[in-house]
Amino acid sequence: MKAHKGVSTWCIDHPVATILLTIALVLVGLIAFPRLPIAPLPEAEFPTIQVSAQLPGASPDTMASSVATPLEVQFSAIPGMTQMTSSSALGSSLLTLQFTLDKSIDTAAQEVQAAINTAAGKLPKDMPTLPTWKKVNPADSPVLILSVSSSQMPGTELSDLVETLLSRQISQIDGVGQINITGQQRPAIRVQASADKLAAIGLTLADIRLAIQQTSLNLAKGALYGESSISTLSTNDQLFHPEDYSQLIVSYKDGAPVHLRDVAKVVNGSEDAYVQAWAGDQPGVNLVISRQPGANIVETVDRIQAALPGLEAMLPASVQVKTLIDRTQTIRASLHEVEITLLIAILLVVAVMALFLRQLSATLIVSAVLGVSLIASFALMYILGFSLNNLTLVAIVVAVGFVVDDAIVVVENIHRHLEAGDDMREAAIKGAGEIGFTVVSISFSLVAAFIPLLFMGGVVGRLFKEFALTATSTIMISVVVSLTLAPTLAALFMRKPVHHAHAKPGFSERLLGWYEKGLRRALAHQKLMIGVFGLSLALAIGGYIFIPKGFFPVQDTGFVLGTTEAAADISYGDMVKKHLAMAEIVAADPAVQAFSHSVGVSGSNQTIANGRFWIALKKRGDRDVSASQFIDRIRPQLMKVPGIVLYLRAGQDINLSSGPSRAQYQYVLKSNDGATLATWTQRLTEKLRSNPAFRDISNDLQLGGSITHISIDRSAAARFGLTASDVDEALYDAFGQRQINEFQTQVNQYNVILELDTKQRGKAESLNYFYLRSPLSGEMVPLSALAKFDAPTIGPLSIAHDGMFPAANLSFNLAPGVALGDAVILLNQAKAEIGMPTAISGNFQGAAQAFQSSLASQPWLILAALVAVYIILGVLYESFVHPLTIISTLPAAGLGAVIMLWICGQDFSIMALIGLVLLIGIVKKNGILMIDFALEAQRHRGLSPQEAIFEACITRFRPIIMTTLAALLGALPLMLGYGTGAELRQPLGIAVVGGLLVSQMLTLFTTPVIYLWLERLFHRPKPMPSPALATTD
Repeated sequence: MKAHKGVSTWCIDHPVATILLTIALVLVGLIAFPRLPIAPLPEAEFPTIQVSAQLPGASPDTMASSVATPLEVQFSAIPGMTQMTSSSALGSSLLTLQFTLDKSIDTAAQEVQAAINTAAGKLPKDMPTLPTWKKVNPADSPVLILSVSSSQMPGTELSDLVETLLSRQISQIDGVGQINITGQQRPAIRVQASADKLAAIGLTLADIRLAIQQTSLNLAKGALYGESSISTLSTNDQLFHPEDYSQLIVSYKDGAPVHLRDVAKVVNGSEDAYVQAWAGDQPGVNLVISRQPGANIVETVDRIQAALPGLEAMLPASVQVKTLIDRTQTIRASLHEVEITLLIAILLVVAVMALFLRQLSATLIVSAVLGVSLIASFALMYILGFSLNNLTLVAIVVAVGFVVDDAIVVVENIHRHLEAGDDMREAAIKGAGEIGFTVVSISFSLVAAFIPLLFMGGVVGRLFKEFALTATSTIMISVVVSLTLAPTLAALFMRKPVHHAHAKPGFSERLLGWYEKGLRRALAHQKLMIGVFGLSLALAIGGYIFIPKGFFPVQDTGFVLGTTEAAADISYGDMVKKHLAMAEIVAADPAVQAFSHSVGVSGSNQTIANGRFWIALKKRGDRDVSASQFIDRIRPQLMKVPGIVLYLRAGQDINLSSGPSRAQYQYVLKSNDGATLATWTQRLTEKLRSNPAFRDISNDLQLGGSITHISIDRSAAARFGLTASDVDEALYDAFGQRQINEFQTQVNQYNVILELDTKQRGKAESLNYFYLRSPLSGEMVPLSALAKFDAPTIGPLSIAHDGMFPAANLSFNLAPGVALGDAVILLNQAKAEIGMPTAISGNFQGAAQAFQSSLASQPWLILAALVAVYIILGVLYESFVHPLTIISTLPAAGLGAVIMLWICGQDFSIMALIGLVLLIGIVKKNGILMIDFALEAQRHRGLSPQEAIFEACITRFRPIIMTTLAALLGALPLMLGYGTGAELRQPLGIAVVGGLLVSQMLTLFTTPVIYLWLERLFHRPKPMPSPALATTD
């Protein structure tokens, strides 16, 4: 105790210096607090890059084999890549590359671009542009979604306005990262050629394409360099309007010019005619805004909202900009609830101290230590680059319970010396000196329990690193403050207790009397107590094995995401009608604040048979259901719309899926044989749908797509000097929405699209009406003479790869009360029951994959925490035996945590695991307080082990009860689980409260018995030396 007594004595002798240094520490914390970033969760960069490739009109098979595969071959050589998936649909491929957490995303981006450049030579020559990439972070959801609509403006004009004005202006705001525009109808000029008019004049679609490409250009022209001036040359080489294109001369017929208007309609349209979005019931587009890594979410959104009025003033009066989803509302509400929880915890802890100490000055001193420790922790959080988020604030809330432990132990011991008759200064010096080693032991062993959390792998480890360091830094600050400020204030303000001769015993005295009687009985029946300990150990282990395991609780963040799926061969028009029918149902639900939806190929949506819904719910207090309950309530209503399914999932702060998903959890199947994969995927899907534990089962195969195959007669084509490539080019011109040219303005560039007339595009008979020109004779050859339509077949709308192998993704939600761990077991059982061949491999993805990884490491994490605590205690006590006595308090805590989780209907989630780790640090405090006193009594006063442990239990009973109640009441508001974001915090509070309740009831009686049992078992004739830290001056 020398070091601590010396520090405490110096502080007692220099109260002004001590108080001023404390004030300085508080000021630093207060200055740091408003500068801390605000976020829902700690920063967890998940290095991911998405690569997008476009080849309008190309089939899914062509995109997969000719575009995705060459790119995958090059990407597979990039070091540090953990997963590569791709999805290829009509005209597009989307590849997602995930890297190890320690991989620099900038380095990965450079390597991806190099791989794209290498693969360029093997990609189709007619791709409009090379594949593009963007950095994404699946663990970070968009911070703001704006819906933009107009009752008067055409969709193309609105989309152009959003892209050129809103999106670009918002992207320049500090903190804004990527902006995705969903439902965008980019303006384009569409040339809709008439096959029969072309045939009558003797023209082909290739003639139209070449004429446009050669007559609308934007090339360098040079300048006139005169003797006195320079004049830049400019021409009207670019065409900007449909009427300009209509006047183009594309050929001559009998000496008369043939204008483009004679064979085609030229209209303003969009690049993709099959895309549409709605904001509520108004056509519009969505701006999905993400933040830059590390940016303060609240400040970023505040800047955007502050800029919106000025931007809206620049828009036409008919354009409305509404906030669809603002994640800062739930973030603010959640953090506000945690702050209220923190305040309640502080008040409850102060009430406990007042109840037991029954002295205002002592209560205020402990409260001061608590306040200083918490405020100072903000300074360390700022230095470490942490944010104010749900996990760091929960760490502080939990810390309230054990931060006061140090102060309570010190102040209670000083209070005891005052009761014994010492004056204030002497009581402060003795009290702090005697208890210093105990305080250090409690705090160091508590910190030791957090050490394994720092080595957790994956995104989960990243998330809890801030939690662990925030809690440990707060604890270490409390040690310093408790051994410096607390004795200083005690020497100045604490007074000797006044005892009245006829005063009734207080609550703590009566409680102590009951405990003393119980302790005597326990010591008289030691075998029974050993049996109770063994039973609690067995039940704790059994309870952990059999309790359902989960990942993170499903949060209610106030927004719901949806994916629609219709028949694979559905037309665009029918898809729009079904979407609008569903939109009416969503709009009628009283819990909905606002919503938007879209159909068509846009962003991550690759097929017409799929669409997206974004639903913002009202504030939690303004609706009668949670997000999950809303989904359960509206699902039966949505099922009334025939021919389409809307899969809904509650938006989560923790999102580990690498791409869009229909549900919370994903399972991927892989095989070399695509047909076999499809067969068994369907069987597994149907098997899971028959199990009530699963909800919203779906897969992404979408095999019902209609494929119209065209057989080319190569011999007939060769007679005219034509090839299969010429036929493909003609088909692409007719049906591929081919981008044949572009024109630029000062603010954007736009495409010219070539296609057949809308009335002819959907008919097989169109082959009879357009021609190819023979390069041998120049005669016109009808396409029907070279190719014919086969009977339509069925094929996939999209083709997925995982690690270059054909893959199928299953998505599923869980029924209420079903834990993810049970679902994993059930899914594997379903595979075995249907006899899935070993040639098909499967693994979980996203949250389910992270859960499996964390589940495998859970026992090792608990064991590591126990070993770390044992080592620290062994070093402090210079003993192999006494740490075992202290650790013997833990089985009862584990049993209490499991029992309370079971009573509350909670599975053993990651948050409950963190609660158990906290218990490992908190509960062994009882043993330390007992054992430390007993060892001192044996060594310095010659008491027998039984006398020493009995006196230790009675003397330290009050600080044990006070510190346990402080920790329990500090976690109680978390357990009660009220307010926004409570779902995430509640399991931790339940585990801590349950563990403390049971451990307090059992360990007060089992720990002294185990101490005596180990003393007899490992009895040494020589007294053990006092711990180095416990020596006195």
